[in-house]
Amino acid sequence: MIVTIDGPAGAGKSTVARLLAEKLGFRFLDTGAMYRAVTLAALRRGFACGDAEGWAELARRVQIRLAGERVLLDGEDVSDAIRTSHVTAHARYASDNPKVREHLVRQQQEIGSLGDIVTEGRDQGTVVFPHAECKIFLTASPQERARRRVQDLRQRGEDPSFDEVLTQQVQRDQRDSSRGVGPLLRAQDAVEVVTDGMAIEEVVERLIDIVNKRR
Repeated sequence: MIVTIDGPAGAGKSTVARLLAEKLGFRFLDTGAMYRAVTLAALRRGFACGDAEGWAELARRVQIRLAGERVLLDGEDVSDAIRTSHVTAHARYASDNPKVREHLVRQQQEIGSLGDIVTEGRDQGTVVFPHAECKIFLTASPQERARRRVQDLRQRGEDPSFDEVLTQQVQRDQRDSSRGVGPLLRAQDAVEVVTDGMAIEEVVERLIDIVNKRR
């Protein structure tokens, strides 16, 4: 069974999807981490943001492996390095690149072909796994998502302002929804779950109910 969880930045997809996978005994696929890993690799090598071909070739060369909660880039654990605000600000140069997406989507489909997986991202239920048995669209208000992002960054040692994060998030929502390849869209057969005011445990239990109804 394939369970897809799509939604905007800051909706809590990664945390919820990981916990849901644990509860179900499924594997977990964090597709956003794959784009972030390519971004980190490009930044470390000094690639220009506009070098689309260079980023695409790099995506084909680097080795990205997801091992539980860890993200390995050419064997190095970059789980924390890919979550910084600097990488976040540049991740669109990977996610908006059609050739990078084509390569990573193919990898994601290969991973998903083994079955029993919870996968999260922006286009999992629409592009990557359009025939998934269970599709969920997880969202929250921009203010709630910005609050969560600020909290996450502060736990990582950064000190962003709420207004700055909110502005960046609104801009990212617009880019994600309007890009030509793999835009952020709710699949027609996806169940929407709005998580404002809900504890993580409540969200996970709600998703378990949704999954069980589709088994």
